Amino acid sequence: MRELRAGYGHTRVLHGIDFAMEPGSITALLGANGAGKTTTLRALCGMVSTEGEVRFSGESIARRRTEDIARLGIAHVPDGRGTFLNLTTEENLRLGAYVRRDRRNVEPDLERVYGYFPRLRERRRQQAGTLSGGEQQMLAVSRALMLAPKLMLLDEPSFGLAPLIVRELFNILRRINQAEGVSMLLVEQNAAMALELADHAYLIETGRMVLAGSAAALKQDDAVRKSYLGY
Repeated sequence: MRELRAGYGHTRVLHGIDFAMEPGSITALLGANGAGKTTTLRALCGMVSTEGEVRFSGESIARRRTEDIARLGIAHVPDGRGTFLNLTTEENLRLGAYVRRDRRNVEPDLERVYGYFPRLRERRRQQAGTLSGGEQQMLAVSRALMLAPKLMLLDEPSFGLAPLIVRELFNILRRINQAEGVSMLLVEQNAAMALELADHAYLIETGRMVLAGSAAALKQDDAVRKSYLGY
């Protein structure tokens, strides 16, 4: 991604940001509310108007339709989870695979997802709106996995969840990354958890990248520690 600019109508949110990810890595995007983190994820999905260069697996995806970007293997787990509350857990999961062309692998992938999230198997016939907040977040991640993605964009996956549930969810994300090589771009207010999970991290302020490096290095940066880690 080079010189990415994006916004809503006449309001510019991103002012020419540059960043790159290594295949199979986990990258954290840190910043205060309103810094442009969510807009960055939406720009990668083609959900907002953009200018600049965005490349994925060697090809340009700038100005492509969201559905076409999903077919390339980019799955978005939005803030607010995006669960279809009136459908069952399993119906939600099957919707995650709707753009896939390899239909024969949908059933094995459904079993694989249930392996990561056994509670969803127990609740597969349950209406999604009756799941707990943690279970709905697990469902949102699982629905993205049903796309068989190369890259997952995760927007505030810990929001509103109890610490134990957050720890469980992040452990599963690490397992998915290590077992399947799925790259992850993580937007997360819980900076300590994000830096613990990630390999690399970027700090964005008012639509501009201001700091980049390994997650370990950012943990030791005084400005990051004072502003985002609380010590």
